[in-house]
Amino acid sequence: MNECSFMKQSGFGMMNKTDKRADIMDVALNLIAERGFHDSPMALIAKQAGVAAGTIYLYFESKDELILALHRDLESRINEMILKEYPAEESIREKFLYMNRKLLKYFMEHPLHFRYMEQFFNSPYGMSHRKERLLEKSDRNRMMIDIFEQGTRQEILKALPMPALFALAFGPLPSLLRDHIFGFIHLDEEMIEEVTQACWDAIKK
Repeated sequence: MNECSFMKQSGFGMMNKTDKRADIMDVALNLIAERGFHDSPMALIAKQAGVAAGTIYLYFESKDELILALHRDLESRINEMILKEYPAEESIREKFLYMNRKLLKYFMEHPLHFRYMEQFFNSPYGMSHRKERLLEKSDRNRMMIDIFEQGTRQEILKALPMPALFALAFGPLPSLLRDHIFGFIHLDEEMIEEVTQACWDAIKK
């Protein structure tokens, strides 16, 4: 299934207006992932989505709103995917390995989503999101924060600041995913297990 099909089959609703909104988000995702935020003007997004330049603002008041809506949607999909089989009763280690493994596999299957999220987190939008997450003003990363807090409280994990734990636990993943997408390495099941274990080793006490 290609990225376009994935977005459309996932759906944003059944009404025509919602379908058009989904078309706009689909086009924006593709353009931004390939061209970046600055080279994806609203006029181009509207043209490729088949709506008038002014009509796009009936669905999104601004480009900022569209960018943030895309991020919220992708984040929601990722969280839903993680929750499906989340090992809530397992150990801190098993919870961590599960989340790390699932994130790697999701972005391997959806490279367009990875490219969008990577650009988002390397932009001012992502900096604001990161600040909320690390200051715990957002519950969107609550599962991971809980793992880190429980792990340090039980002296399973290193007593490091939250930003350091996030960096050690997830910092290597974007580089590995880029190299996998470009064909420099192949993240098969064995390699994924070794990588997730290495990330755990970096934060365990």
